Amino acid sequence: MAQQQIGSLSQAQCQSYWDDGYLFPLPVLSEQSARHYRAQLELIEATNDAQEKPRSVKEYLRTHSEMVVPMAAELATNASVVDCVESILGENVLVWSAEFFIKEPCSEQIVTMHQDLTYWGFGETSNQVTAWIALSESSIESGCMALVKGSHKNPILPHDDTHATNNMLSRGQEVQVDVAEEDKVHLQLQPGEMSLHHGLAIHGSAANRSIDRRIGFAIRYVNPEAGRHLSKKHYAMLARGEDSNGLFNLYQPPASLFDADALTTYETVREHLDSILSAGMEGEKVLFS
Repeated sequence: MAQQQIGSLSQAQCQSYWDDGYLFPLPVLSEQSARHYRAQLELIEATNDAQEKPRSVKEYLRTHSEMVVPMAAELATNASVVDCVESILGENVLVWSAEFFIKEPCSEQIVTMHQDLTYWGFGETSNQVTAWIALSESSIESGCMALVKGSHKNPILPHDDTHATNNMLSRGQEVQVDVAEEDKVHLQLQPGEMSLHHGLAIHGSAANRSIDRRIGFAIRYVNPEAGRHLSKKHYAMLARGEDSNGLFNLYQPPASLFDADALTTYETVREHLDSILSAGMEGEKVLFS
């Protein structure tokens, strides 16, 4: 039976998000549409690395994919998705970044328990939310996201950088808090379903032990107020409304896949992003190892 797609969140759903630090499952795509986006993604993976570009396709998909992949920009501005986000952030919604988290079948890739806002440069603001859309089944077996209920009420906690090769985070960051298994809520999703979580919520995910890829698309949304206390102006793409404070450098979605102008802008934004994410690092500043 086809699942009914959600519109704006109800008052009860919004309250649940603010109480718990997350909300799921939210049906934002049909299963057919989720399969379609997955097919587009895997075609890009299969056919585009042969073309000469400054970076690998894998890296473009992993960081700021919305800048160079029209399909990613389309999904990040999908009306059903942004309707939910608007319920949390208000009428002006910006895409700060969008990235694919792909765990191969029976692989060792993990995401250590962490808080997103640790290295983003926004401080402890609530003017942000991450939407995580499943393009394949995201189950406990396949390494779905696990989150600690209510942990978004903490400040930014101390983290260590592991730089582990199987860690999918920029610095392999891990919060220095012991998280018991019984305290983890597993955000299991079917293709086309979405979760929302707060940037201070402690979360991570285990390895994929299934025989299928676990494909998630994470979109980091902010509203204009998030830019009010930045040390330097961030880049973002408008999803809805306007940058009412003029505090962000706005870029446009790509005209075509790996468009030359978009690739040039991407390098400017990546240099800016890498300087933010590597702040405070010791030794060689290697991200996304």
